[in-house]
Amino acid sequence: MGSLPASGASDVPDLSISEDGGGADSGSDFEDTLWKSGKRDARTPLSRTLAAKRPRKDASRDGESLAERNPEPSNLFEVVRLAKSAMESVVDDWLESYKQNKEAGILELVNFFIRSCGCKGVVTPEMFRKQQNSEIIQQLTEQFDEDSAEYPLVLTTRPWRKFQAGFCELVTVLVQRCQYSIIYDEYLMDTLISLLTGLSDSQVRAFRHTSTLAAMKLMTALVRVALSVSLHKDNNQRQYEAERSKGPSRRAMDKLEALLEKRRELQEQQKEIENMMNAIFKGVFVHRYRDVVPEIRAICIEEMGNWMQSYSASFLTDSYLKYIGWTLHDKQREVRFKCLKALQGLYRSRELAARMELFTSRFKDRMVSMVLDKEPNVGVEAIKLLTLILQNMEEMLTDEDCEAVYPVVYASNRALAAAAGEFLYKKLLLAFFIQSELHEHAAYLVDSLWDCAAPLLKDWDGLTHLLLEGSPEEGWGDQQENALIEILVSSMRQATEGKPPVGRGPGKKVLSARERKAQEDDREKLTRYLIPLLPQLLAKYLEQLLAQLREVVEKHTGQEVLEAAAQALYVLCNPEFTFYSRVDLARSRLVDTLADKFQQEVSELLQASYLDEDEVYSMAATLKRISILHNAHDLTPWQLSEPCSLLLQRAVDTGEVPKQVVIPTMTCLHFGILWELARVSGTVPAQKELLALKHKVASFCSLCQSCLTDVDSSVQEQAFVLLSDLLLVFSPQLARGEQAALELLVYRPDVTLQSQLAGFLMDHVFNHAELVGSDDEDSEGKIERLHQRRNLLSGFCKLIIYNVLELSAASDVFKHYAKFYKDYGDIIKETLSRARQIDRDEWARTLLLSLQQLLTELLLQQGPDGVFGEDFREIRDLARRFSLFFGLHQLHNRQALVALHKAGIKFAFQEPAPSGSELGPLNLPFLEVLSEFSPRLLSPDKKLLLSYLEQTCQARLSPPQRGKRWNSLLMYRRSLRSLDDMGSAASRIAAPRPRRRPGSAAKRRRLDDSSEPGDSSLQLSSRLETPMLTSTALKSGRQPGSPAQLQEEEGSESDFMQRLSLMDEEEEEEEPVIQEESSDEEDAQGLDMPLSRSHSSQGEQLRDLFDSTILGIEERVPSVGEHPGDSGLTVWARLLLHMLRGWFYP
Repeated sequence: MGSLPASGASDVPDLSISEDGGGADSGSDFEDTLWKSGKRDARTPLSRTLAAKRPRKDASRDGESLAERNPEPSNLFEVVRLAKSAMESVVDDWLESYKQNKEAGILELVNFFIRSCGCKGVVTPEMFRKQQNSEIIQQLTEQFDEDSAEYPLVLTTRPWRKFQAGFCELVTVLVQRCQYSIIYDEYLMDTLISLLTGLSDSQVRAFRHTSTLAAMKLMTALVRVALSVSLHKDNNQRQYEAERSKGPSRRAMDKLEALLEKRRELQEQQKEIENMMNAIFKGVFVHRYRDVVPEIRAICIEEMGNWMQSYSASFLTDSYLKYIGWTLHDKQREVRFKCLKALQGLYRSRELAARMELFTSRFKDRMVSMVLDKEPNVGVEAIKLLTLILQNMEEMLTDEDCEAVYPVVYASNRALAAAAGEFLYKKLLLAFFIQSELHEHAAYLVDSLWDCAAPLLKDWDGLTHLLLEGSPEEGWGDQQENALIEILVSSMRQATEGKPPVGRGPGKKVLSARERKAQEDDREKLTRYLIPLLPQLLAKYLEQLLAQLREVVEKHTGQEVLEAAAQALYVLCNPEFTFYSRVDLARSRLVDTLADKFQQEVSELLQASYLDEDEVYSMAATLKRISILHNAHDLTPWQLSEPCSLLLQRAVDTGEVPKQVVIPTMTCLHFGILWELARVSGTVPAQKELLALKHKVASFCSLCQSCLTDVDSSVQEQAFVLLSDLLLVFSPQLARGEQAALELLVYRPDVTLQSQLAGFLMDHVFNHAELVGSDDEDSEGKIERLHQRRNLLSGFCKLIIYNVLELSAASDVFKHYAKFYKDYGDIIKETLSRARQIDRDEWARTLLLSLQQLLTELLLQQGPDGVFGEDFREIRDLARRFSLFFGLHQLHNRQALVALHKAGIKFAFQEPAPSGSELGPLNLPFLEVLSEFSPRLLSPDKKLLLSYLEQTCQARLSPPQRGKRWNSLLMYRRSLRSLDDMGSAASRIAAPRPRRRPGSAAKRRRLDDSSEPGDSSLQLSSRLETPMLTSTALKSGRQPGSPAQLQEEEGSESDFMQRLSLMDEEEEEEEPVIQEESSDEEDAQGLDMPLSRSHSSQGEQLRDLFDSTILGIEERVPSVGEHPGDSGLTVWARLLLHMLRGWFYP
């Protein structure tokens, strides 16, 4: 037979279930009827087939696998797949073949459908003659390749999508070409329908899917033929009636006979076509519309919608509509989508919709509920369907049904909201917006209606005139005006900006040239209409607006409400506006009322010994309103500063003034000072004015300083915030540039105030009890408290950055960097970076001071044993984080880093060891903390610092103590020796170099042989992993820690700094300036890395850069007894310069 070896039988369950619930057999009764009625004995032997066309080799890559699997390709299949010829000519060629040999032609068509299923098998003439369809399908099923789930209808590449379109077109054109004679030959259609019905009952998905599509397309084509026959029949009937109505003398009997004969022929054709359609519907559709494959179900429903639209007389009945109604409940999105699209085609016609009243009443609830479908695109189609029902069957939708659609205009999905907007526009607009309490924003409503009602929404001229002419007597009240104003403003914004509301669609939309042109036209149109009308609108509503603002201020005490009212007044009080005088008058009246009330209440409070709750509430509310207005408006003419100062002084002296009154009082004084500063800054101030203002500033700062010790924390926080802001405003920055005349106003906080500010920070920001909060506090409250504490910390840090407080005050902040990193890490990190830019040396001393304070606190709280606990490890971790801020720019940080080490060494030996203690000096563990900074040192600096360490040990330790092997001292020594100790090993494992100098290997062997083993105890006792670094110091043949070398490097502190300055001068002469970079990136990269890892990459660079064999320098290593500051030091400097050039300028 020419087919490939058959695979195992499919295990897919039988999915063809009859309408009454019974299972379908492999062959139906209809199939048997067709076989009996078909003239199978009239078939003639195969004599001719279509001429084969050579396919292109690269026609479709995806088709190669299917084509290669068939050794006997179907010619018709290849023609359709290649899509080189018009389908009409392809069908005409096939019809020629069919007319000459029916069996060969039908066999070609049968194999086309088999091949379109992706099947390996081929129906041979012998099989076609001797076997029933069920037997042929069974044999093809056994030969089907179940290993691959691909078949032409499921492939999505472009060639196969073209084939799918060609497949459907072939069936349609075939029926169209055969509609007048061949489809009635009782052979072609009977055989084709029998085959497709049998294949649609198959357990193989490819057979069912392909045959169902072919059968449904065949049915659709037959429906069109049936419609054509029906039209011809009706036309024939009219001709017959017209001819028969003529008189006997004019009546043509032969014409009547011909018309009668034609009518009988048309009736037979109609009956045969109806039989064919009935066979397809009962044999295929009834079983497959509920197939387990959603694509098959969707095909059935989609084609049924086409039948109903094309031939409504036969198919638009409840017996067919029920299938679409049932499928509205399908679980698959695609099937529900096809149902709604099919119904839209029916309801789009008022005539067809009128015939669906029973169906609509039965399934209306389901269609309404689908508005809220979980799939937005299904919801869109459901709303479009309801919109069509509203247009053509308005009485079918109740108010309750419509109310289910209205809220969707506020949906976040724009397509869904736009569909609901169109529905709403058809029904109502302004009444809905007024009556609904679903949303407060008209922007979402306007955006929903923009696609369908843009011309109405853009009628700004009509809308504004409606606002100007409307009156309550005409039924146009405040509610309608407010709604119209909101819609008007939203439509203006939509037209001029083109941005969807928040949450609906992308934030930025790229406009096309046409959209940009339309937007420009809308802006021009809006300007032309609105500019002349704005004064009239403002004149009508200004007095009402000012009255409402006054009412809001006098009635409300909420912070946000009062701030919004004050801001609105500020915007209106622009001297450039023509109505400024009216607004200024209204503002003055409002402030007069509040000031008079405050003056009366403050006098009563100062004289009374007790105030009840109502009096306290009234005064606090009045002060709160005044303080918020004072923020946006200059209330200096009302002279509120003096009574506020008396009130605050009373609170400080007696503590009897409630906090509700104290906080707004401080705020009023603060804003009063700022308004006076703004006034003197804009003119040439007199000395008297400056002195008066300076006195106010000093007095207010003194009062706020006293409030820092208040019993109420909210008063303390307000005093801290106001002090921070005021100290920043009156800092030395005030008198810079053209404001030099304000030098007299510069206020510098004394030591006591600085100490109190730092103490407040410790109690309210870096306090674990404050940070955790109470268990009863909700998460939102905890977030708000954290936000407040972050503001407090930011205010203090700004004082440091802008040189209001000494840089050393930052130690109280820096020492909490690691412990509070989660809550304040970003603020402290930014402060560290800014402080480094101010003064690197002082910054380094501040870092050291932070670490020293932490260690001192630890020793005071836990004693000497505290260095073995977790708290000491946290101090080391903080030091590691600090070291990352020194970054790779070692030249910039060199002097500060060396000074930090020296000061740290002094601190470590500052306190002598307790008598009888074996632990060494009290602060000696600080050397472990200091070792975290050692990897950032240059190799020469390590050598000199090591010498300085030994000198300090000699000076601070007694002879018996010098022989002690304390871990902290050993670890710090090892961190300073790391380049020398590991250099030899690192040289041996270095990557192979492309070129070696002669004798370099021998030289290394001599160095290895001559090098001493060193202090092996360091490696055993140290807790810090030695970085893999090396330097040219190994060439000396002695360890830098050896007694001989230590003796060489003994010298005074001035000698040490002289050597350091010598190297700095040479670097400045030969090295170009390197631009400083922020350490943020370095810190982010190395913050959470293990220490050994962050050093390794630097060590690998230094290892090669310090190797003289690569640099090509024959340095002279100082001999024993030679001073290191001689020529050997010059070699050190040159080597360092070479290293830096290679590092920064690779």
